Amino acid sequence: MKAAVFHGPNQPLAIEEVDIEPPKKGEVLVKIAGTGLCRSDLHFIEGIFPWPAPSILGHEAAGVVEQTGDGVTSVQPGDHVVFAVTPSCGVCRYCAAGKPYLCSAASGSHMMKDGTSRLKLRRDGRLLFHFLGISSFAEYAVASEISIVKVRDDAPIEKLSTVGCAVVTGVGAVLNTARVTPGKSVAVFGCGGVGLNVVQGASLVGAWPIIAVDTVNNKLALAEQFGATHLVNSAREHPVLKVHEITGSGADFAFDAVGDVDVLGQAFDSLDRGGTAVMVGLSPLGAKYAVDTMSLFNDKNLRGCAYGSASIHHDIPMLVDLYLAKRIKLDELISRTYPLEAINEAFDSMKKGEVARAVITF
Repeated sequence: MKAAVFHGPNQPLAIEEVDIEPPKKGEVLVKIAGTGLCRSDLHFIEGIFPWPAPSILGHEAAGVVEQTGDGVTSVQPGDHVVFAVTPSCGVCRYCAAGKPYLCSAASGSHMMKDGTSRLKLRRDGRLLFHFLGISSFAEYAVASEISIVKVRDDAPIEKLSTVGCAVVTGVGAVLNTARVTPGKSVAVFGCGGVGLNVVQGASLVGAWPIIAVDTVNNKLALAEQFGATHLVNSAREHPVLKVHEITGSGADFAFDAVGDVDVLGQAFDSLDRGGTAVMVGLSPLGAKYAVDTMSLFNDKNLRGCAYGSASIHHDIPMLVDLYLAKRIKLDELISRTYPLEAINEAFDSMKKGEVARAVITF
């Protein structure tokens, strides 16, 4: 199969022929239909987060089951599936406590669960490292059964790739993490793929106003399509002052969808008394944010968000249903599609701020 191989930080991904082994016990082989490019992938490519090379990156994906290993019962060949960045084993203490988004089986490993690789370079036989148990920048991927979710087959499968990361994280941050209720004011800092889904999650629950903050006008225009009622270009206006001006006293909820310490500070400072700021974006390792403790006496809250606090087997099929019911947008989220061979060009478009989501289709 063809794959985009990561050979080290700050190098272009190389399109190479890769051999992939059949799935072992508890594993599933999936033919990839589409895989989204997430900014967290870019963080690994640029060396902001370390990952061993050579490997195949990619985690936001959807496809069709090709083959199942022994013991797999939840899917069969021909099923349409979405990959979940955070699996759900159903039995660890986090899953048992109703927090499957913290599942102990979440893969920070460079290999499959048994400690081996299913991937090797065809030209020299070198083994490749896996990525988050998925490795979707390829025509096929082998993943654990607990990392994939069966979805209905009447939805365009290549459009569903974004559901497994950007959509479930952004919408889930509103529905599950913050639990925003109708009429509450929301400010969203950063209108990339995740931020746009925070916006549409806020619109879905009837929040008002919904204030979108970004430095790029075309992203703000997209945010308006996704449900933002007010737009703030933070390169031209002070975002905290504007949020307070629009709301009168500050936002009930503010979301940092960038993963930047300064942006997180702006989100927290934009809150009304009793408000909640949620960090959704992925921050660099070691980043620290200092809170003015006097703010806490105003009952302000600062909390993190792990994968939209999602229950994947409930939330991912639900989001597909909402998409087909035209309650949430996926088509508009995908700014451009690219073939695998143009993956480096696709990442360049992301870095230039030209796309909400770029998706590799096969």
